[in-house]
Amino acid sequence: MPELPDVTLYVEHLSARLGGATLARARVVGPNLLRTAEPPLSHAEGRVVRGVRRMGKRIVVALEGDLFLVFHLMIAGRFHWREAGAKIPAKVGLAAFEFSSGTLVLTEAGTRRRASLHVVAGEAALRALDPGGLEVLEAPLAEFRATLVGENHTLKRALTDPRAFSGIGNAYSDEILHRARLSPLKLTQTRRRRDRAAVARHARDAAVVDRPAAGRGGGIVP
Repeated sequence: MPELPDVTLYVEHLSARLGGATLARARVVGPNLLRTAEPPLSHAEGRVVRGVRRMGKRIVVALEGDLFLVFHLMIAGRFHWREAGAKIPAKVGLAAFEFSSGTLVLTEAGTRRRASLHVVAGEAALRALDPGGLEVLEAPLAEFRATLVGENHTLKRALTDPRAFSGIGNAYSDEILHRARLSPLKLTQTRRRRDRAAVARHARDAAVVDRPAAGRGGGIVP
């Protein structure tokens, strides 16, 4: 499942391609992809992209008129950038979004279809989808440490709780704890202050240094 480093890379690639572009047409063929009914997806057509951002493990495409497309790729969802009018792949294709700058195709491998798209209007509706976890790349060290010991869980469970930390999943947390040389089974409230500081430091290092290359779990697949 794409996590903070992967989703950050997706956002960078999408921002470069979609910023200022107009969504001309949205085609959804995956029956389980669209998880909302109001506002309808058709309301997004004809609107200009105002920005792309990350919200936890989700990718948010902001359109003019305070409308948002919120994607969660889950484990096997992938974006592909194609020329205008590109076809949706027969077996793995879920949707195609035709912008004035090109076509964004969404696919998902495997038999289980878990990727999702929410169409929401307004910042309040958007915030309702956010678990509210701490942004590890922006939070002060003291705030990170306080959040880590807020409840006495294992380090692994604390790091992967989306209500505690934003965008950290199994792979990212494993990398953080490996770098910090700490067992994922150790309890947060029994760790020394320097151990908690190490977790915070390596959370930032792993996100910046170990960002995946495009097409290998993050970014736009060519």
